[in-house]
Amino acid sequence: MAGQYLNFILEDGRERAFSIANAPHDDELIELHIRHVDGGEFTRFVFEGLKDKSIMRIKAPLGSFILREESERPMIFMAGGTGFAPIKGQIEHALHIGDTRPMQIYWGVRDERDLYMGELAQSWADENDQISFIPVLSEPNSNWTGRTGFVHEAVVADNPDMSGFDLYMAGPPPMINAGKEAFMSAGLSTDHMFSDAFDYAKD
Repeated sequence: MAGQYLNFILEDGRERAFSIANAPHDDELIELHIRHVDGGEFTRFVFEGLKDKSIMRIKAPLGSFILREESERPMIFMAGGTGFAPIKGQIEHALHIGDTRPMQIYWGVRDERDLYMGELAQSWADENDQISFIPVLSEPNSNWTGRTGFVHEAVVADNPDMSGFDLYMAGPPPMINAGKEAFMSAGLSTDHMFSDAFDYAKD
């Protein structure tokens, strides 16, 4: 289901989790968004050692970070970095099934270059009246004229009363934790707050 993840099973039995970035209907391939982490054993292998047609063992699908299709509440999506991956799958699924609920997409990154699929997210907003896309940069260069600061603060600034929303957030644990606290203070029940925290694997 849109928003779920898979685990790579390494030769020694350890596992590495990555969100599935494509929607279920677009299932010819599995799309993953993988950030090259300095010192990261698995990501170094992916970027430097993985060969075409290599056989990888995976366990999938996993997780409960899925779109609540039965809900009629407007939706806010908040991504941090490659947390855009599961949210991309959720939004593409929502568009595929004809979901007409309002969708606000917030994507927090350090600098504009980190909006690696920003044109896609903007195209959703350009082509669908119910969608808005708000990128938020925490360390922008001098040419950036858009929103700056922490992404969860931008969400609350735009939506001071969050009690009527469903909120989906994916990204680094500090962003998720700060967001939960801020959104609860803005009136959002944890029953309508869904999250997928991205953390680097520790062996």
